[in-house]
Amino acid sequence: MAQVISISNHKGGVGKTTSVVNLGAALHQMGKRVLMVDMDPQANLSQSLGVFEPEKSVYSLLRGFCNIDEAMQELELDLYLIPSELDLSGAELELSMEAGREFILKDHLEQVKEKFDYILIDCPPSLGLLTINAFTASTQVFFPLQAQFLATQGLVKLQEVIAKVQQRLNKDLKVGGVFITQFDKRKILNRNVREAIQKHFGDALFNTVIRDNVALAEAPSKQTNIFRYNSKSNGALDYWELANEVAQRLP
Repeated sequence: MAQVISISNHKGGVGKTTSVVNLGAALHQMGKRVLMVDMDPQANLSQSLGVFEPEKSVYSLLRGFCNIDEAMQELELDLYLIPSELDLSGAELELSMEAGREFILKDHLEQVKEKFDYILIDCPPSLGLLTINAFTASTQVFFPLQAQFLATQGLVKLQEVIAKVQQRLNKDLKVGGVFITQFDKRKILNRNVREAIQKHFGDALFNTVIRDNVALAEAPSKQTNIFRYNSKSNGALDYWELANEVAQRLP
């Protein structure tokens, strides 16, 4: 049965999509069966993997225009993607009167959970219905955080939303972990913020930090993951270590 993990932070630019691409790729290289779900109307995850204007998408799935097997695209053996498209931006309004609208994604993923070890959901930078669907479908939420002074400030509202989802929609949901992105150990601010995040989150903070690395920014332009783009880069080393921690916490 798959661990369903939402990668979420309603602050943009913290590395959500980069983390889904490369954490998914690392887990796949470890021999795990992985499904990635693009719940962001900007479709950055899909485009980073070379999928543009998909015939079937997560929008088609949520609207009932296709089933989940039709929506999934096989990227490699045991590595799949449910892509997104711009039409998803209208889904919150279109689904607003739908009965059980918070459970639509969960109901679809239940049909394929036995086929995968990990399902990674790239959440949009908002706390609307799309993110609620992701949380309702998930067993864990991971937060990527930049090592910046205001990094934890926006998490208060996010944690409030998670608490409500736990209470009303998904009692099994857990805050599975926090990891720091775009880290530069040469910067005193980065080191100080890491210490503050450690105090705030304790054992929830992963030991691995994702270092600031230009290869991570370049890989999407080649429509591939960091391991195929530059397997010797710091970005590849860091996401490999993060994947090992995830596999230990959530075997």
